[in-house]
Amino acid sequence: MYDDIRKNKIKTGVVVFSFLTMITLIIYFICNVLDLGEYAIFVALIFSIISTVATYYNCDKIVLSSVNARPATKEEDLQLTNILEGLMVSSGLESKPSLYVVESKQPNAFATGRNPEHAVICVTTGLLEKLNYYELEGVVAHELSHVKNYDIRLSAVISVMVGFVIMLSDIFTRMVFRTRRNNDKENANAILLVIGFIFLIISPIASQLIQLAVSRRREYLADATAVSFTRNPDGLISALKKISADNDELDVASKSNAHMYIVTPFKNNKNNKTSIFSTHPSTEDRIVALENLR
Repeated sequence: MYDDIRKNKIKTGVVVFSFLTMITLIIYFICNVLDLGEYAIFVALIFSIISTVATYYNCDKIVLSSVNARPATKEEDLQLTNILEGLMVSSGLESKPSLYVVESKQPNAFATGRNPEHAVICVTTGLLEKLNYYELEGVVAHELSHVKNYDIRLSAVISVMVGFVIMLSDIFTRMVFRTRRNNDKENANAILLVIGFIFLIISPIASQLIQLAVSRRREYLADATAVSFTRNPDGLISALKKISADNDELDVASKSNAHMYIVTPFKNNKNNKTSIFSTHPSTEDRIVALENLR
């Protein structure tokens, strides 16, 4: 487990550095198109550094805002808060994650944050309504495992940064059409068109590949760690079956954050087999691994 934590920290550093480099190049190209001359590289560096630092320190807030999550309270979510209190003892974590709830009929959950001291566990109302105590305990334990294993930092950073790249590709596309209408410089049009087209193609591919950097092995590890917390593999097994079989949609889910959930939120994605492009192992494979822990 400690080796996986170390690898997650290294991966996060690589992703952050790659993002910083990529944003610098993108902004540099834009500055050149806008004829900022010799100041282009300085503008690009300043913008990329500010955006990278802001993303790293606010990734949890950005993710929670994107899914319209609300803080959980003892008055409304007593069972959830009690379960987390109990798991804190067995997990050995010193800092208790904040609890949030998303209004959605689909049962699902994720954890986010940059470290265990700034961690968040978020569940849907569907999860609270459709799972019994032991199933819910298994899911919360799974997400708490991601916190302890530092999976959350890598997942949150990737989610926000992938979304940022997709947003930039959309900006490029809009700039192309505006420049065509308002600018007679054909060279600028051509450059914007090429860059915009490249990013339109690369963005979804990069999104998928970066998400795959968050190894599917982390889900198996989180499942196993969760069982070490609860001493009850049956609760998590039953929860995984219920979540996978549920047909309700999760409207706030997107391609940039799908890898964060305990089970893929896209129900048109039949998770019967694990493919090279899967963000999660198949539920069947996870259940087999859990049954071997009995």
